[in-house]
Amino acid sequence: MDHSRVPVIESLQAFRERGDLVFGPPGHKQGRGADPRVVEVVGEGVFASDVLTLNGLDDRRESQGVVSQAEDLMADAVDADTTFFSTCGSSLSVKTAIMSVAGPGEELLISRNAHKSVMAGVIVSGIVPVWVHPHFDTDLAIAHPPEPDDVRAALEAHPDAKGMLLITPTDWGSCADIAGVAAVCHEFDVPLIVDEAWGAHLPFHPDLPAWGMDAGADLVVTSVHKMGAAIEQSSVFHLKGDRVDPSVLKQREDLLGTTSSSSLVYLTLDGWRRQMVEQGEELLGAALQRAARLRTAVEGIEGLSLMGREVVRPGGAFDLDPLVFTIDVRPLGISGYQAGDWLRAECQVDVGSADACRFSARLTHADDDTMVDRLVESLQQLVAAAPSMEQQAPVVLPPARSLELESVMRPRDAFFAPVEQVPVDQAVGRVAAEMISPYPPGVPVLCPGERISQEAVDYLTSGVVAGMLVPDAADPSLQTLRVVRR
Repeated sequence: MDHSRVPVIESLQAFRERGDLVFGPPGHKQGRGADPRVVEVVGEGVFASDVLTLNGLDDRRESQGVVSQAEDLMADAVDADTTFFSTCGSSLSVKTAIMSVAGPGEELLISRNAHKSVMAGVIVSGIVPVWVHPHFDTDLAIAHPPEPDDVRAALEAHPDAKGMLLITPTDWGSCADIAGVAAVCHEFDVPLIVDEAWGAHLPFHPDLPAWGMDAGADLVVTSVHKMGAAIEQSSVFHLKGDRVDPSVLKQREDLLGTTSSSSLVYLTLDGWRRQMVEQGEELLGAALQRAARLRTAVEGIEGLSLMGREVVRPGGAFDLDPLVFTIDVRPLGISGYQAGDWLRAECQVDVGSADACRFSARLTHADDDTMVDRLVESLQQLVAAAPSMEQQAPVVLPPARSLELESVMRPRDAFFAPVEQVPVDQAVGRVAAEMISPYPPGVPVLCPGERISQEAVDYLTSGVVAGMLVPDAADPSLQTLRVVRR
């Protein structure tokens, strides 16, 4: 295929050249009605590029196939059979994926370190999750993806399960053995869905971890806004093989998706695909060189503990994304929350996920040497400032496997059941009726239908005191929890 083509961008250019007058949405009329004070901040191009797909980029019959051509080019770029664009982020894409494989009352294997959007899909659909638990690294207090033997055991115990959802890479850069898990799933003749939200870059350089489509996955969800160069909410899901019906996938997407798709998302997805096909290996190669230099620099800063390939072992990670820097700050006597807040306030450096132990920083092809140098300088300043930081109350880190809670109700049933809000010390032993997801990264500690344990309560309540955010809780202070009424 001709990857110099960018159908969405070309259509937008044609729209502008024709000088179309639009007497429908969007109401700002390509910026003519936008508040000049807003335009001054975001630029004229944002509004000028915000055009309806129907009777804008294409006609009402979609006879030009603008978006479908762009999706076909994306599929070809990553060795998929079919690709769908999503303008609601991978939160929508992953819901579409799981609902295309399993339905109400049917079982689906799901890695328990899944994002809250997966649990939301389980609740909406009525799917019965069969949790496949990740491997907990006690020393690092971090979870690595499940292994093929874990999936095999779950499938043997649940022969009616319709498939498996695997999360890789994790927020901390740990990667799963996709090929091994895919082989097990296919042995049982069920599809493997890979939530590869953090892996948009993986198909475009040979020195990066394996890409789901190349490793045997049937359906892969990717957030291009995370590690690619498309705007926020830009997501795609890719299909390969015949274990998932593409017409079913399209229907589920139509059920959940917006009827007001963003041309801004479409055109940046289109442009990113062209950039990666034409320049991806060169751009990512430069990023990998910078990452190697940054790794050497961070390893030389006393007081910081950088997660490296020592975690690649049985019971640990299968591989590690070299562009992800997971930095443990416990040797400094501070938390990851404190470190992230201090870097933002004092150095104007914003990092990614943070928890009681660590924070993460990620490089993409967009970073340059100046940005890397500034990060190193900021980390050095953090180390120097740490002794003067206020000591926070310690977080009660859960012992290994203690957060593998008992599921006693279907998530959907618990979520929609009559509930009551009880003091947190009275919630132990009760059935959770809400998600409690420290954010970021947004992996639920409590899911609806799980029996609340003392270990989970101790971890969450001590975490909130130390700076943990749980924005999805009915009571973000966690003085109370929502439970199923007796």
